[in-house]
Amino acid sequence: MPTEDQSALFRAFAHANAYLEGLDAAPVAATATLEDLRRSLGRPLPVRGTPAAQVIDELVADTAGGHHGSQGGRFFGWVIGGGLPAALGADWLTAVWDQNACLYASGPAAAVAEEVAGAWLKTLFDLPAEASFAFVTGCQMAHLTGLAAARHGLLRDRGWDVERKGLAGAPSIRVLTNPDRHGSVDVALRLLGIGVDALELLPLDAERRVTPQGLAAALGGQAERPTIVVLQAGELNLAAFDPFRELVPIAREAGAWTHVDGAFGLWAKTAPALRSLADGVELADSWTTDGHKYLNVPYDSGLAFVRDADAHRAAMTLATSYLPAGGGTARDPLDWNPELSRRARGFAVYAALRELGREGLADLVGRTCRHARALAEGIAALPGAELVSTSPLNQGLVRFPSARPGATPADDDQRTDAVIAAVNASGEAFFGGVTWRGRRAMRISVSNWRTSQADVARAIAAVRAALAT
Repeated sequence: MPTEDQSALFRAFAHANAYLEGLDAAPVAATATLEDLRRSLGRPLPVRGTPAAQVIDELVADTAGGHHGSQGGRFFGWVIGGGLPAALGADWLTAVWDQNACLYASGPAAAVAEEVAGAWLKTLFDLPAEASFAFVTGCQMAHLTGLAAARHGLLRDRGWDVERKGLAGAPSIRVLTNPDRHGSVDVALRLLGIGVDALELLPLDAERRVTPQGLAAALGGQAERPTIVVLQAGELNLAAFDPFRELVPIAREAGAWTHVDGAFGLWAKTAPALRSLADGVELADSWTTDGHKYLNVPYDSGLAFVRDADAHRAAMTLATSYLPAGGGTARDPLDWNPELSRRARGFAVYAALRELGREGLADLVGRTCRHARALAEGIAALPGAELVSTSPLNQGLVRFPSARPGATPADDDQRTDAVIAAVNASGEAFFGGVTWRGRRAMRISVSNWRTSQADVARAIAAVRAALAT
């Protein structure tokens, strides 16, 4: 007779297995409404407890229809990966082991798994061997980590201890950035007390990349001021890459710190056919990326890397008498992360890298890029569709102009949103919408390891059907 713990786990496994086996037939978009979910989940809090297995069964029943099929191969909204089998299994075990991956002392295996996986990732991305790293929740906290290290390093070099004195009275930091940066950079600057008023937008070329001339001019104006330069490896819509090999030396010559947002674009380094997109990215000072995108590990999994390990550690570390340190031999994650109590995220990353290997990871990245282009070009070939852009990576944009005589741009936007909504409502695929250069477009993002040519064909057919309505 199974124990209560075992019964709950057995039921969870049965439900999980049924969910995964049903992905291909289930609607990709959630079908339950807000009212449906509030009604089903909004049970009164019981006075007496409920058997664990019953809780699991009822949780599955009460949330039915409330999940997007983002684990499946036809989810193309945002840049969301699925869960590789080994990563998913390791993530379940992470919950079972329930280690606080704060210190080696509180989670020995968790600390070493992060240590090994972090070293592997540095080699995959061609990052400097001396760089430090942190396993965080996502790129939002990875930006916070990398920019906190930048803040420390720049002010340290000007004789200011920001961790002790704070920012009041400190030399003001400015941030030169690609105008197409992700909003998570702005949030990190707000949380760090630097503020968004510190942002100065850099000029771009026709491919939406920062120009060397524009960066040099911006740096030359206030060379003595502590400066962070934020560049992109994979912009949100066009997957554009700034020319790092040209830009980073300009920034370094001026004493600026270069921070790279590589949420999904940094993974181009892992595929031989795509490495040139991120040429020179290894010259920067800090980098961010997500594991829950291209590496296809379950949420949450963000990664930060910092060349100046001393600055990184100084910005993050904490020492108290009740937290035993590793004694200089073991790596303590709390020295590199903004969190104290934290999930042991390294296990899933470690498992995913072992399952894929270098060749499997390169194939995954290359394969999804081909699928993204096939989707964008296949949809654009349909009557009533228009190609806005493809990219060398895994993004594409299409739109659906109105066929009405005398249609206005607003009509075109309305038609585009209507087609997206119809496709999503069909359950056959899921796409997101975006306003790009003042126009609405369907945004295509492919990063799931399950996506196949059959999924691409099925999604194109769903758009064809939506256009016929």
